[in-house]
Amino acid sequence: MTRQPPRRVGVIARERQPGLDALLDHIRRAAEARGMEVRFEQAIADYAPDAAALDLEREKVDMIISLGGDGTLLRAARTVLGHGLPLLGVNTGNLGFLTSAGEDQIESALDRLAAGDYFLDQRFTLKACVLDADGNEVDEHHALNDFVVHKAAVAARVTRLDLWVEGGIRREEIGSFSGDGVILSSPTGSTAYSLSAGGPIVHPTMECLLVTPICPHTLAVRPLVIPATRKVTIRAADPDQDLILTVDGQEVRGLGHGDAVRVEKGDQQVELVRFPGQSFFSTLRRKLNWAVRSGDGV
Repeated sequence: MTRQPPRRVGVIARERQPGLDALLDHIRRAAEARGMEVRFEQAIADYAPDAAALDLEREKVDMIISLGGDGTLLRAARTVLGHGLPLLGVNTGNLGFLTSAGEDQIESALDRLAAGDYFLDQRFTLKACVLDADGNEVDEHHALNDFVVHKAAVAARVTRLDLWVEGGIRREEIGSFSGDGVILSSPTGSTAYSLSAGGPIVHPTMECLLVTPICPHTLAVRPLVIPATRKVTIRAADPDQDLILTVDGQEVRGLGHGDAVRVEKGDQQVELVRFPGQSFFSTLRRKLNWAVRSGDGV
């Protein structure tokens, strides 16, 4: 199925990456040569002084292009929430698991966009509500990959957390454990921090949430997969503990004494641009060397 080619694209990029000015000039010239207008986010305006600025509230674009690694793409994903814009990740970083093209593939990627030769990979997001000691909602955050609740202290100290699940017949206690914290991950985030902490790899089309303890001080606590219709609440067992909520490994919010965090499936999706021939399993083999046989050469 041929899709509508984008006519105006916005660019979000990782600042201070080597050669950013040349990279932005390259993508602008290549896009304009294919009939696409380009807008650059304000944060990189100094690297492209003559380019038009990206302002999603005032001017519509058809697609966002992320230049960087997975961190840049995650930031771009939170930027497009509520705007319904597809997101193409171009990897100029290291792993780039969520991206769809490399820096050396910019020209071919733009050719495929101009021809409408792409499809959209739907990924659901997570929503976290911070609750005060009385259960009132203080604020909320959105993530594509994960939320992490962990100790605020720099020193290697453990924290004890209480966890509950709700959304079924009744609110039910999951249990308590001591450790470095807990990761609440979407299927998209299952290949990120959760995987490093021993969590499972989950196909992104699965409707579930992952609860992955970080270095639990017991062999009886292991990663848990629950339906996406459930909500998970985390609170410090000791109200005097200082905890932090981290969003997609980037945004950080301190939690007050008695605060809790309730994580659930978000009500918005992120559409990742993919090209024919790309799949979750091919990315696993290519990026993580998953189940690669000797001599496969991927």
